[in-house]
Amino acid sequence: MAESVSETEELVKKTGATSVIWTWFGFKPSDEQQQNILCRVCGAKVPAKRGNTTNLFYHLKTKHVVEYQHCQAMQPTAKSSTKNAGQKKQDLIQTSIQQSFSKGTPYIRKSPRWIEITRAITVYLCKDMVPFQTVERRGFKAMIRAIDPRYEVPSRKYFTETEMPKLYAEFRENVEKELCDLKYFATTTDLWSSRTMEPFLSLTIHYITDDWNLGSRCLQTSYFPAEHTAEEIAQGLKEGLESWGFKEERQVCITTDNGTNVVKAASLNDWTRLHLAIEKSVKDPRIDRAVGVCKKIVSAFSYSWKRRKELKKAQAEHHLPFHRLITETPTRWGSRQMMIQRVLEQEKALSQVLKADRKTKHLVPTWQDTDVLESISRTLGPLLEFTDALSGEDYVSVSYIKPVLHLFNNTVLAAADDDTELTKDMKRVILEYLNEKYSDPKTVDLLDMASLTRAVAEILSLLEVQAATVTEAAAVGADCAEAAVERQSKKVKRSLGSFFKKASDGTAALTDREAIEVELKSYLQTMQVDGETDPLDWWRLHQANFPRVARLAQKYLCISATSAPSERAFSFGGNIVTCHRSLLKPETVDKLVFLANNL
Repeated sequence: MAESVSETEELVKKTGATSVIWTWFGFKPSDEQQQNILCRVCGAKVPAKRGNTTNLFYHLKTKHVVEYQHCQAMQPTAKSSTKNAGQKKQDLIQTSIQQSFSKGTPYIRKSPRWIEITRAITVYLCKDMVPFQTVERRGFKAMIRAIDPRYEVPSRKYFTETEMPKLYAEFRENVEKELCDLKYFATTTDLWSSRTMEPFLSLTIHYITDDWNLGSRCLQTSYFPAEHTAEEIAQGLKEGLESWGFKEERQVCITTDNGTNVVKAASLNDWTRLHLAIEKSVKDPRIDRAVGVCKKIVSAFSYSWKRRKELKKAQAEHHLPFHRLITETPTRWGSRQMMIQRVLEQEKALSQVLKADRKTKHLVPTWQDTDVLESISRTLGPLLEFTDALSGEDYVSVSYIKPVLHLFNNTVLAAADDDTELTKDMKRVILEYLNEKYSDPKTVDLLDMASLTRAVAEILSLLEVQAATVTEAAAVGADCAEAAVERQSKKVKRSLGSFFKKASDGTAALTDREAIEVELKSYLQTMQVDGETDPLDWWRLHQANFPRVARLAQKYLCISATSAPSERAFSFGGNIVTCHRSLLKPETVDKLVFLANNL
């Protein structure tokens, strides 16, 4: 039986229904399962399985004609909107498919994007000294795939044989263009053996640009299988400069360590050199014993995690800093001093741990050993900071050598009343050694020109000895000035301000020799510089005031005080020729060290 109208008004629409037919049909609110469909017009129950609307349309068509016509009028709009929604969905699917195909298509080799990514990977491998095998590892490929799915990483062979040599050739050409116009330069050199005991000879160039910036380039780390005789090294260094097109006469100085063969090689080439080998400063049986004790103590803790654990407990008990012991490295002089300082700092904790173990009880330092170590630390401690400062290559260091020697002789290494006999002996030996190494006339003149610390009379005397060099330098400026005067030989109408020029501006009438003397005197009277001031910053501001002295400064201030820059090249070499890359060819090592230093 049909339901009353009042009851049909309470019907609810089918949950989730989209068809327009449900405008005339619904369910009672109490029918939570929505199983009994009722007509909103007549209240009749209409059977329909699983939401099928065919019976609903038939009931409306046969029983309620007017309502059926309204339903039919609404149908096209619904069909149209359904069709539009379907079209949009189809378009989205089509677009996503096209994008998927696009993303899955690899870049064509030699396309701009492929070249850009490949070059970036090559720079990463060379600059960060990463093995070329990295490009074939799954983690690296996964990272590149996440960054850009369309890029396919080339093989290791491609980077080794194509991209790296290409990058080296391009960058070498850039460096050659950068250095081709250098008026003067200095060099540093050193010998090194790789992990596979292959010998290499490094050559680093130092220079000052026209903008008064200190530059440094590692030119080569060449394979050097020949005997390490002075003659062979001299020939190797000579060929190294020639391969880059540098003329020997433009080289101001070469800085080496104190290796006899390298020193003699520089002498055979008639190249000025600096001797820096502070590690030869002292030799004494007492020092050898005390340093030997330090090494054994460090070794005892390096190979035992149990002792290191006990050391931390002892450090806490004695309120000492939780510092690790430092191992001496033969190639770094300062490491010995740092090792001694750390052992003295942790003496109480070390003694406590060593005494508790009968196997290491004999390593406990005696009071005599402690006295010797304190004497060494007191003598060599101040030198550590000086050697680190003189090893810099980002700032002028050669101009400080003579002032540092003066400081050593008068303050740092001067005998003090409370010095022990050992301390006095060590200071004396160090001073004798350093003064001797910087006493030959060529080195003395070189340091004087770099620091310009002599009095006016002494500099003028030096100019007498080197008259040809200085006169030539002055003549260049004089010739330029004369040429400028000739170009302006026509009489020019004077301005009002020109009548007020000082008479002192008439130095054009001076001879070259007189002009040099006047400029030097003026320079030495003007130069009052704080010790912390960078000489290059000072010259950048005052170059125009002292053009002749500026040429000398540009020539001599490029000298490196130590051979550390070339030694650093071998630090790069050590990071490149690792146990995983011990089969690298020597020419590949040379290219990789060059790129790691200069990129």
